[in-house]
Amino acid sequence: MKVMTLRSPAGLENLRIEERDDPGAPTPGTIRVALHGSSLNFHDLGVATGKSPSADGRVPLSDGAGVVESVGEGVTEFAPGDHVVSCFFPDWQDGAPTIGDFSRTPGDGIDGFAQSHVVLPATAFTKAPEGYDHVEAATITTAGLTAWRALVVDGKLKAGDTVLLLGTGGVSIWALQIAKAMGATVAITSSSNDKLERAKGLGADFTLNYREEQDWGRKVADWAGGRGVDHVVEVGGPGTLAQSIDAVRVGGHISLIGVLTGRGGEVPTAALMAKQARLQGLIVGSRREQQDFVRALEATGIRPVIDRRFPLDALADAFAYEASGGHFGKIGIEW
Repeated sequence: MKVMTLRSPAGLENLRIEERDDPGAPTPGTIRVALHGSSLNFHDLGVATGKSPSADGRVPLSDGAGVVESVGEGVTEFAPGDHVVSCFFPDWQDGAPTIGDFSRTPGDGIDGFAQSHVVLPATAFTKAPEGYDHVEAATITTAGLTAWRALVVDGKLKAGDTVLLLGTGGVSIWALQIAKAMGATVAITSSSNDKLERAKGLGADFTLNYREEQDWGRKVADWAGGRGVDHVVEVGGPGTLAQSIDAVRVGGHISLIGVLTGRGGEVPTAALMAKQARLQGLIVGSRREQQDFVRALEATGIRPVIDRRFPLDALADAFAYEASGGHFGKIGIEW
C-alpha cells in the first residue's frame, strides 16, 4: 500500500511516497480502517521540519479519518461501514491527563495517518460526526478537541461569558464557533484585516489587528466592560501571554495551548497574581472528551472551516502553505 514517510534529516523535501505491506486483517480488539482524510496542525509541521524530532521513516499526520472495513473479535462499538476519526492520545481514554509528551501520539512517537489503511485498537478511534466528510472529521482530532477542552471541559464556558481568541488558525476558529454556539461573546485578534472580516462573518463580536494596536490586551479588557474577559485561548505563548493577562478579568481563565512565539520566556508573575487568574496548560484531550465533542457537534450543527484541501502526494506543498501563515481555519489533506 502507499504510505507517505518522512526520511532523515527531517524537512519538507524528505517527505516521500513509499510502498509498504498491507496491515492485513484485524486482530481481536482492533479495527481495519481505510483512511481518506487528515488535516494539518502546528505540531505536524514541527515534526515535518525537524523542530520536533521523530524517527527516520515516520509516517506523519496526527489526524486521520476514514471508513471501517472490518472489525476484530470482541469489537462491538464499530461495524463495517462506520465513519471514524482518530484520537490524538490513543491510550488516554478518560479521566485526568495521563501523558505529558508525544511518545504515543500518531505522526510523532508512533506512525500517523498519511497512509491508505491501518489496523489499530478500536479504542484509538471514535465515531465521526454525522454528516461530516473525512477531511472535516479529521479536524476534530487535534484542533477541534483542543478548543473544546479549553472552553468547555476546563473553562466551564457558559452563555453570556466573554472569550478572547488569538489569531485565526485551526484552534482559534474552532473556538470561535464553539463559543458562539454556547452563547458567548467573542473577541479575536489577527494581523490581517481580511481575516478579521471573515471572523466577523462567523460571529466574532469584536476584532482587533494586533499589529495596528500594540496594547491590544488592554483594548480587549476595555471592550469587555473594563473588567476583562472570562476566558482566553492563548495559542501564542511567551510573546503574547502578558497581553492575555492584561485582557483577562480578575479570577478569569487562560488556556495555555500554543508556543507559536517560542517555547520559553518570562511569565509576568506579579500581573498574573494580581489578576488571580487560572493559567492552565493543556494538550488536546481524552477519548471520552472527543466523544462528548462529537455529540455537541451533532447537536449544534457546527461545521469546521476548511481553508484549502491538498492531495496526499502534495503534502509538502500543504505544509509550505501552513508555514506561510496564509490560511484561515484548517488545511485539509484528502485521498
